[in-house]
Amino acid sequence: MPDISLTTLVLLCLAAAAAGWIDAVVGGGGLLLLPALLLGLPQTSAAHVLGTNKAVAIVGTTGAAITYARKARVPVRTAVRIGLAALAGSMGGAFFAAGISSDVLRPVIMVVLLAVAAFVLLRPSFGTAADGVGRSVTRARTITAIVLVGGGIGFYDGLFGPGTGTFLVLALTAVLHLDLLTASATAKIVNVCTNGGALAMFAYQGTVLWQLAALLAVFNLVGGMFGARMALRKGSEFVRGVLLAVVLTLVAKLAFDQWSA
Repeated sequence: MPDISLTTLVLLCLAAAAAGWIDAVVGGGGLLLLPALLLGLPQTSAAHVLGTNKAVAIVGTTGAAITYARKARVPVRTAVRIGLAALAGSMGGAFFAAGISSDVLRPVIMVVLLAVAAFVLLRPSFGTAADGVGRSVTRARTITAIVLVGGGIGFYDGLFGPGTGTFLVLALTAVLHLDLLTASATAKIVNVCTNGGALAMFAYQGTVLWQLAALLAVFNLVGGMFGARMALRKGSEFVRGVLLAVVLTLVAKLAFDQWSA
């Protein structure tokens, strides 16, 4: 456990709980927890912060995934296939990450996210009706989801990363015609796969602060399960509202990073 004050530890616990809630509803919890860890542990290497973040996130994501799987009709088999493709894609993205500047990617991602926000605002019916649950999904759509959603977004996660969970929810909604609630539930299973692969690598490299991660994981788990239950209770319209808030927050963060770089 690093030498940190009690106040900082309490704030990190609250950030972990809030991040778990956000991640369970629509993805993007890392937008809160990762900066909190960077601010709270200024003397800690970036590798240890990233590894600790993954160790915390996988617990909350797993709890949310189990909560969703028990109470919602989630295409678990398809989600696992997409997750394995995303795991492979993220490894490929990480391989190429060293040769690409994030300064080039940020403006592109900001434009894409603004387009997404405009689309969701102008299409109130987007993600409100589930065409992919309760009846079979065509083989072509399943393959598209595995290759493009899993492999493509997984590659992006390894290459750059911010907003991966949010992109997963949007892509699953569009490709498999899931409602936003079911897409969010499916994304959690995919996230478990990708987080597990990343955590295994960080653990192998010895860059995880396990004691701190264990404490924060408890709060992240509580936040994740609470967020999943709230999403199940309130439905797709609630998820849609949180989605828009997270997308706009991500755009603001990327714009700030670009401006301050």
